[in-house]
Amino acid sequence: MERSAQPPMWNPVPIPAQTPTQEGLLDVQGARLWYWDTGGGGHPVILLHAGTQSAAGWVYQQPVLAHAGFRVIAYSRRGYYRSDVKDATDPGIGSEDLHALIEHLKLDSVDLIGAAQGAFYAVDYVLEYPQKVRSLAIVSSYLGITDADYAEVNNRLRPQFFASLPHDFQELSPSYRAGNPEGLAAWNATTHQAVPGARVTPRRKQALTWARLETIKHPTLLMTGDSDLYTPPSLLRMQAQHMPHAQVHIVAEAGHSPYWEQPEVFNTILLAFLAEQKR
Repeated sequence: MERSAQPPMWNPVPIPAQTPTQEGLLDVQGARLWYWDTGGGGHPVILLHAGTQSAAGWVYQQPVLAHAGFRVIAYSRRGYYRSDVKDATDPGIGSEDLHALIEHLKLDSVDLIGAAQGAFYAVDYVLEYPQKVRSLAIVSSYLGITDADYAEVNNRLRPQFFASLPHDFQELSPSYRAGNPEGLAAWNATTHQAVPGARVTPRRKQALTWARLETIKHPTLLMTGDSDLYTPPSLLRMQAQHMPHAQVHIVAEAGHSPYWEQPEVFNTILLAFLAEQKR
């Protein structure tokens, strides 16, 4: 007895052709940062990568944002893919490295999109240089807020053994891992190239507290995946309570990397948010 054809478990989204870019290396104190820039006269959008990724991990966003008329820029933090660091014990300050890039490119105002650990430095930058930022998107980031109530929640979410689990288990949803083996392999390839040596974690200017977060009045987008083990929807709602002006979006069937797992949904939400800033 023949069975009828079944629909695919997952509809993979192929990685699109990339928009041509100019690449450069920027000397900062104790390191060189690799960056790429699509150029053009559109408003600049800077993409800040997750702790397991690099500037090479935005393949689903680069051409889409460029086609929408934005000048798209990304860089690898110290010690990440194609960026170097002279002394890993002196990781620098993430927001100051970002500021050095913005000054180098002579940008007056930028939209910042920070994923996971990248959002740590995006938020730190907004707090330090609010006049340089038009809008802020925080993607699947627990932000490292130090208040006791938030720390207790995070301790319950991620027990000690969590750090020893494979990155793809930590960061990609079960639905994606089960249904898209090609995408899983491509994601793992980008993570393997992202950190060629010991991981370097730049410092922040100040610890982030709820009180400091509440001072951010810029247009803000908060987004996470419904299967994110780092920033589940309940944790995102805690953040949103302290940023009541922010838009909040939960991406279905996505984990910690919604920009990779569900790029069409992610890009639609992001582009709608950015379009509002043009008005």
